[in-house]
Amino acid sequence: MDNEKEKNVKHFLDLIQKSRKGKFKVYIGMSAGVGKTFRMLQEAHTLLKNGIDVKIGFIETHNRKETHELLEGLPVIPRRTLFYKGKLLEEMDLQAIINLRPEVVIVDELAHTNIEGSKNEKRWQDVLEILEAGINVISAVNIQHLESLNADVKNITNIDVQERIPDSVLKLADEVVNIDLTSDELIARLKDGKIYTADKILTALNNFFKSDQILQLRELALKEVASQVNRKVESEVPKNIAVKHEKLLACISSNDKTAKIVIRKAARLASYYNCKWYVLYVETPKESSDKIALDKQRHLINNFKLATQLGAEVIKVQNTHITDAILEVVAQKQITTVCIGKPHLSLFKVILSTTVFNKLLNNLTSSNIDLIILS
Repeated sequence: MDNEKEKNVKHFLDLIQKSRKGKFKVYIGMSAGVGKTFRMLQEAHTLLKNGIDVKIGFIETHNRKETHELLEGLPVIPRRTLFYKGKLLEEMDLQAIINLRPEVVIVDELAHTNIEGSKNEKRWQDVLEILEAGINVISAVNIQHLESLNADVKNITNIDVQERIPDSVLKLADEVVNIDLTSDELIARLKDGKIYTADKILTALNNFFKSDQILQLRELALKEVASQVNRKVESEVPKNIAVKHEKLLACISSNDKTAKIVIRKAARLASYYNCKWYVLYVETPKESSDKIALDKQRHLINNFKLATQLGAEVIKVQNTHITDAILEVVAQKQITTVCIGKPHLSLFKVILSTTVFNKLLNNLTSSNIDLIILS
């Protein structure tokens, strides 16, 4: 009975804390220059006119004339200045925002990495603190900064984006708004000097701002916002309506590259289905901690960390037979979908030649569990 009371109290506390938290709105775009900052400033003016206490916590206009002009008349919280490696630099003043407690604060560049010595390593961590303090936040980020899309973005643009935000941060948003332009409109804005200064336009056209690349990034942004809407609908649909609750299991090995692909793609699937997911690593005797190479061990730990950041629960088990271990976890966690990396041999050969794969396939099929092979 006491346990039941405790549960009820905890549930009520959770409700109170949730209501105390600030609301979080994120503007998302396929690239720089689509107009995210412009829209945030427009919104700030509208809020101000409606008597809302809105302040600029951090805005990056990139000296774009139209955007800069919109700052006129908006209350700005001064940035904090600090010396770093002999240079005077500016950062958002997190403490000042929390002390001033505006109703709404505008915080640009969500994926920004703070200067060494700052309270938090990343700006998104600052934003979480501001939300915890009960302050509403409007922020912006480009699609290429999303952690689970890192490999996709690299394939499209050939750029390994270093500043990234965990997908879970975007999931916390109460509202995600996509600022959409066609590739022609975006390139026209670039050529008109509305994104970069004249000396950078040609380089941008030859690198990031290629029509086919923009198109692919635009698709990623649209898909992301669509899945956010889908999640919102699912979470707000009455719970008594019977829905098959997906549970994903991503199986990784000590192969670093394949493991990263499996983790990121499984994270996208889990995000799409808005479901719980697990990452499983089966440690066989030949890969016990005293036998596995140090670099492999390091990569494995980093992949566990990546999986956790992306919202997975990591399961590490020891077993001589990988298939048995997978099937045990499937039964124990009531998994509906198993994700594995593409085997090195051609799939046809694998199915024909390995009893291990056959056993996995047969068992999953008879239990009505989906198997997804991620290439």
